Amino acid sequence: MRTNKLPITLAQFGCGYWGPNLLRNFSALPDCRVKYVVDPSEERRRYVAHAFPGVTPVECLETVLDDPEIDAVVVATPARSHFRLATRALESGKSVLVEKPLATTTAEIDALARFESSGLVVMAGHTFVYNSAVRYVKNLIDIGELGDIRVIYSQRLNLGRIRSDVDALWNFAPHDVSIIQYWLDGAAPSRVSRHGMAFVQDGIEDVVFLNIAYPNKVIANVHVSWLSPQKVRRITVVGSKKMIVYDDLAEEKIAIFDKGIDRTATLGERMDFDQPERTPFSYRSGAIVLPRIDFIEPLRVQAQHFIECIRTGQAPLTGTAHARGVVEILETAERSLEMTA
Repeated sequence: MRTNKLPITLAQFGCGYWGPNLLRNFSALPDCRVKYVVDPSEERRRYVAHAFPGVTPVECLETVLDDPEIDAVVVATPARSHFRLATRALESGKSVLVEKPLATTTAEIDALARFESSGLVVMAGHTFVYNSAVRYVKNLIDIGELGDIRVIYSQRLNLGRIRSDVDALWNFAPHDVSIIQYWLDGAAPSRVSRHGMAFVQDGIEDVVFLNIAYPNKVIANVHVSWLSPQKVRRITVVGSKKMIVYDDLAEEKIAIFDKGIDRTATLGERMDFDQPERTPFSYRSGAIVLPRIDFIEPLRVQAQHFIECIRTGQAPLTGTAHARGVVEILETAERSLEMTA
């Protein structure tokens, strides 16, 4: 926790595909100063020097680790390097924000969580938890507007960008699993399985279906793919009272459907087969509501939250507990794949 009002001084590891977005948002915060960006690529260092003239691009990690002025490090590198780089930063006494996933095993996350006892912040970049539309749905679930949650199914599809360091599941699904876990208050699944196929690169699945079952009769299906003719970012939530479609690409990101099926007879009640039109169910099809969502860039909200956590000592919303729940589901899915191989 920082008790003074001086700006929090940051460094960032990596400025490739996603790094510039993080750098842009942190650089714009009034109570934050980005001092260094570390990247082994000379081309990326030139980009940083041109686009962010107040930031010093460096090649050597030690420049950051040995600088006592650095309060925190943002890790925006390939997933397999997250644990190693986060550990180095934490060992140097610096808080960390790590792009999703925080690490690739729960054991690694547990190792990072031990640094929290010394007052350091360990936070995962699960950006969608800071999305206004996602938070709007969370509030509707919490106040019971949807009734009992029954089914959640998501699609995160695109044509590319194909990765070689992780498969489509580890590339895309952390977003959706993070959202689902946030909506369900971090509930522990009772069963996890995955089915996928590698088409473009041997051993790296391009299309994956992840199935998650929860003890309170909630099921979730996550479909991820980088072999799709259309870009899709959609999650449907089916409740006993109402249903929601959250479409991150649509202008109206939330649609609330007053639709459902209600039982009008008890399970033990016999149907009248002489009047087959009389069924023990009624179908509701009411209004569709498109609520107005005040949008603030989620990365900006996430960056400000990280700075606040460093300054106040509060636990991050996407701290190690949340990150562990996400990785545990993906890790369990990996084991289910190995068992069926």
